[in-house]
Amino acid sequence: MHKMHSPWREAYMDTFKDEKKKSEPGRSVFADIPPEEDEERYVLHRAEKCFIIMNLYPYNCGHLMIIPYRQTPDFSELDNETKLEIMQLTDISMKALKRTLKPHGFNFGANLGKVAGGSVDTHIHFHIVPRWEGDTNFMPVLADTKVLSNDMRKSYNNLRKAIRDILQEEQA
Repeated sequence: MHKMHSPWREAYMDTFKDEKKKSEPGRSVFADIPPEEDEERYVLHRAEKCFIIMNLYPYNCGHLMIIPYRQTPDFSELDNETKLEIMQLTDISMKALKRTLKPHGFNFGANLGKVAGGSVDTHIHFHIVPRWEGDTNFMPVLADTKVLSNDMRKSYNNLRKAIRDILQEEQA
């Protein structure tokens, strides 16, 4: 696969290069994100059982993940409150993405287990990938290259504000 040079992402990538060293042995990279690092680590919102974070290696601009605090690879090990909160945070995430990036649709799901494509297969997490008509253009098909045109920090700030606004509106 060809790579496109994007030097503005270097600061973003440096934030996570030592990620595995920070986590305890056997703990996933999602398990040990302290709240004081939320902005630095692109955590958009923390709820009681789960949090919303931007994907570090997005399939598309605005690719988010919903991650339970409880580390388990097995969906059936999540309690009903966590499962409900996953769906509530998914709804909030999609609303925020619609406000900020205006996608035409979404892919939503989880890769359960390494054979299903899960790169962090010890800690269940759910992907929300915004989609636009024509977002699969000639670059991935002919050049085996994906182009991401949004600035991560700007997207983070816009999504974080949208999530706060949505939560306030829902409480009113």
